[in-house]
Order: sequence, then C-alpha cells, then structure tokens
Amino acid sequence: MLFRETLSDPTFALVPWVIYFPLAGLLLNLLFGRRWGEKMTALTACLASGGSFVISVLLMLGLTRNPEGTVLTLFEWIHTAAFQVDWTFRVDTLSVTMMLVVSGVGTLIHVYAAGYMHYDVRLNGDPARYSRFFIFFNLFIMAMMILVSANNYLVLFVGWEGVGLCSYLLIGFWFEKGTDGIANAKAAKKAFLVNRIGDFGLLIALFILFWNFGSLDFDVIFSRAPLVAQTAPAIMLTVTLFMLLGVTGKSAQLPLYVWLPDAMAGPTPVSALIHAATMVTAGVYLIARSHVLYSSVPAAQNVVMWIGALTALFAATIAVAQNDIKKVLAYSTISQLGFMVTAVGMGAFTAGMFHLTTHAFFKALLFLGAGSVILGMEGARNIDSHSHVEQAHGAHFDPQDMTLMGGLRKKMPVTFWVYLAGALALAGIAPLAGFFSKDEILAAASHSHAAILIVLLVAAFLTAFYMGRQLIMVFFGKPRTENAENARENIPLITLPLVLLAILSIFGGLLNLPGSLFMGQWLEHTLGGAKEEGFNIVIAFISLLIALTGLTLAWLLYRREPVRSDGSDPLEKMLGPVYRGAKAKWRIDEAYQFLFVKQLTELADEWAGTVDQGIIDGAAVGLGSLTKAVSHGLRKLQNGLVRTYALTVFAGVVLIFTWLVTR
Repeated sequence: MLFRETLSDPTFALVPWVIYFPLAGLLLNLLFGRRWGEKMTALTACLASGGSFVISVLLMLGLTRNPEGTVLTLFEWIHTAAFQVDWTFRVDTLSVTMMLVVSGVGTLIHVYAAGYMHYDVRLNGDPARYSRFFIFFNLFIMAMMILVSANNYLVLFVGWEGVGLCSYLLIGFWFEKGTDGIANAKAAKKAFLVNRIGDFGLLIALFILFWNFGSLDFDVIFSRAPLVAQTAPAIMLTVTLFMLLGVTGKSAQLPLYVWLPDAMAGPTPVSALIHAATMVTAGVYLIARSHVLYSSVPAAQNVVMWIGALTALFAATIAVAQNDIKKVLAYSTISQLGFMVTAVGMGAFTAGMFHLTTHAFFKALLFLGAGSVILGMEGARNIDSHSHVEQAHGAHFDPQDMTLMGGLRKKMPVTFWVYLAGALALAGIAPLAGFFSKDEILAAASHSHAAILIVLLVAAFLTAFYMGRQLIMVFFGKPRTENAENARENIPLITLPLVLLAILSIFGGLLNLPGSLFMGQWLEHTLGGAKEEGFNIVIAFISLLIALTGLTLAWLLYRREPVRSDGSDPLEKMLGPVYRGAKAKWRIDEAYQFLFVKQLTELADEWAGTVDQGIIDGAAVGLGSLTKAVSHGLRKLQNGLVRTYALTVFAGVVLIFTWLVTR
C-alpha cells in the first residue's frame, strides 16, 4: 500500500478494510454459500458488514484525536501523460459519518434479512436463492463504501455505478414474479434506465471538470473552484446543474423520482437498505461533498433548493392516498430526501447531513417494521410449524394492502411499539430524532427563504397525516380479514434489529442536540464554510403543532372507519378528484409513458429495421459478400501450373523494373 502522506493516526491505515470486509463476505458466499446453508451464509454476510462498521468506529475515534483526517493512496490506477487518477481513500468527518451510517444501519438490516429471507425464499418457492441474496447485499455495502470513501470523482463514480447495479439486481431479485409475471423485472429495468439518465448528467459534469481543472481530485478542484467561479461562472453553473441531474436520479427527486416507488418489488430488506442507508443518500452526499462548488454558484443553489422543496411537497401529496404499506413509505422517502436536498441547496449542509443520519434510523425501522407486518399477514411462521402456507391467503390476497389489515396492535405488539416510535420520529414529534433534524432544516429556511419554509411546513403536515393514517389502518380497530386475525409476532431475529433501530430513532436527536451541536462541530472540520443553522424555538413549536394537528386529523378521520363499507377511503368523500389524482400518483408515470417511453420505443422499433438491420447489418453482410467475391476471383490465380506462376513472377519483375526506371 502506498501512502500519499504520513499518517497522523495509525488507525487511518485501516480504511481499506471498509471495502475489504464486504468483498471477503461476498467472495466467501459466492464460493461456498450453497454448501454452507442459511446460518453460515447469513453469519458470513453479517460479519462482513459488521466488520466495516467496526473499522468505521475506529476511524471515528482516530478523527477525534486528529480531526484534520488524511488521504491514502491504495494503488496507482490510471496514469497517462494528460490524466492521472489513483485509487485513493479520503478519511474526514464527512466520509466517516457516511461510513458509520451505511455500515451501522446496513448491518442491522443484514441481521434482519437473515430471518426475513428464511421465510421469503420459501414463500416464493426457491430456497437456493438465499446465498445469492446475501452476495448482492454485501456487494451493495461494498459499492456504497467505495462511493463515500473516495478522494476523487472517478473513484466516487465507480461506487455510484456500483450501487446502481446492485439496485437492479436486488429490485429484480424475484424477477419472474409480479402481477403480470414480469412486473418485478420491469421495476428493476425502470430503476436501471432512469438512473442512467441521471448518471449521464454526472458524467458530463466530470468531463467538464477535467477539461477545466485537469484533474478529478477533490483537493485540486476545490482549491481552484472559487477562482474559476469568478472568471468563468458559466462553467461552474453548468457543472453543478449537470451534477444535480445525477442527484435527481440517485436521490429520487423531481423529475427522476419515478423509479423509487417501483423499487418496492424487491424483498423488504432491500427497500430498507436502498431507502435508508445506501443508494438514495448518495445524491445528498454528493452535494455535501461538492459544497465548495455549490457555494460558489448561488443560482445553482437556488435550483437545488427548489427542486428539493417541491419534491418534498409533491411526494407527500401522493403518500396521503396510497394503500400499499411500502408505497406509503416509498413516497415518504422521496419527500424526506426533498427536505435534505433543500437543506444542502440552502447551504445548510450540516442540517442536511443530520437529517440524512436520523432518517436512516427511523426509515430503516419503518421499512423493516412493514416487512414484519407483511410476514405476519402472509402467515410466514406457518412454514416452521409445517402448515400449508397457501392456506394463509387466497389467490388474490395482497399482504401489503393496508385496507386488509387492522387490529395488529394486539397481534404483533413488539412490531407495533417500534413502528409507533419510527412513525412519530418521521412525523417530527418531540423529543424523537426526526423532530430535531427536520426542525434544523426549517430553521435554516426561516432565516431567508419564507416561501421555502411554507412549502416545507405543508409537507411536514402531510407527513404527520399520512403516518397517522397508516398507523390507524394497520394497527388499530378490529382485524378486517382472516389474515389479520391470524397474524402473530415474528421471531427475535427479526424483532431485535427493530428494537435497536427504535432506540436510535428515539435518541438520535442527541447527535446534534441544541446547546451541544456535536454533529455541527464534528462536520465543521470538513464543511468549514457551511452555514450554521442552530435551533429556532419558535419554528420548532410551530412545526410540532403542525405535526400534532396532522396526527389528530388522521385520528378523527380514520379511527371509526378506516375503510368505508363500499371500499372507499374516508378522505375520498372530502377531497373527491383531488384524492383520486393523488391515488393515481398524478398520472406522472402515464405522462412519461406517453411523452417519452412510447416515442422512444417506436423510434427504436423503426430504427431496428431501417438502421440496425438495413444499414448496419447490411454493411456488415455486404462486406462479407464482397470479401467472398474477391476471394472467389483470386482463387483462380491458384491453378497449380508452374509456368503460370513463373509468368506472373516475370511480369511482376518487369513492372517493378519499369517503375524504378521511370521515377
């Protein structure tokens, strides 16, 4: 290993192991997983992710002693006369914060998945895929660790593409399943293609950066960025906006958010890993890492801020009308990512990272809690009692449909209490984690962006309302189906990670508690130029009042009749076409299908015949035919007669001699 500079702390030398551990886990399971069986496969994967977390903790302790961090070069990668990029790690407070979130929350999701996938592979009829799942899971952690530990944009892009690949593999894990037999495969393909649009934007940004800075190294670019912003502001604006296109893809913001709700096709632990700890946080991290670039371009910051705020509100309106327990949480994730993007767009980078961290706690808890509910509704534990699982539900039963639930508070008490903690944290109820992190963003908006503050407050009200609606529909009242009546609590391997995440969701606000602002001081070493947000007691009170109002309204509206006798939603009677529009997701997918997908598909079909088969294939076939014709003509010269060969040689000599004489 080559070090670019002398290490200020010996623990920094351990940073490559945040990648080595998940790499070792996936290789071991790739080679031996099917022979080992479930227990050893899951243990290997969990230890691999847990090893990355231990290294991240050690790096954090090293930074407490030497907060300036360091840069380490693992090996020389691309070296040409004009372009030099090494595989280099960056150890600073921002990268290590992300490492802790990814590996810590990711490890708890791994442990949960060990129990969840035991049932899921049997319910789907293919236990042989158990080891494959954990190979993909470790690969996901590894790719995200590459992304957040990179010291240049090219290595970051390797991790960026890696998490995109893993999302495709895991969303389509049950690729042959779905409502029409291929719905899951379509969801995976949709995620992959939509993210390619965003990745195109990031690639263009990297090309422009290299063209103007001659490097993709963070330190080189950030040191020259202020001067370039003064002398060539159009270049910096172009770079930051193209980078934002990449962010809208990875972090599911307008207009490229449409892949994330469909990502629910993957097993529930996949939803938790994508939404809480890995892929969707990459875009927020990219802007925070590139804070020097965005701080030098106020126009780009305004665009980022408004994209985030409008996404937060738009997604919240859709979540209000969804009946799929995971779809509600999916649109909630899009909305909360909007809060984070708004924060970093305003220059409140610490507030954005604080909300990213607490959101990882309670959103992982909510998704895993939803998975626990789904297993309970499916009667998954009947597998271990050797009952017939098919008897647990009918052919058209949807275990994720909240209208078929009810009364699970008594059937699944542990799941209920931890889910309640996560829902209240997301709603922003004091003193849970989401209250403090969300209010820092609102406080930052209150300083100079009144319109943004109003948009975010409306989104916060809707958040509290749809989480109250979900709690009542799932856990309160009487069971509305036989499946809900027969549901029972899951095994400790599933519920223990939920309890740990609930504790983090309750006490996570201590990371940046008003008065201590530990996280702000911690990130100041990396985000030194970031705006200090602080805590505004007036905004906090207004936000809490709005959240309580949303929860109260949900209780008044749904407590007696979560589902009307005709199957309609009580909110539909009040809002009519507005509710139906929200339930239909405002027909954005249909609009994209008509405006883009259909047109491109027709163009591809047309070009497949005229351009691909006609011109490209025709040229290739024509060259083959020409070669065949020429060779057929030349073969006549090979007649086996010596006098013909001698005459040919003589003629050649005469021609050469003539050419030499006449020069």
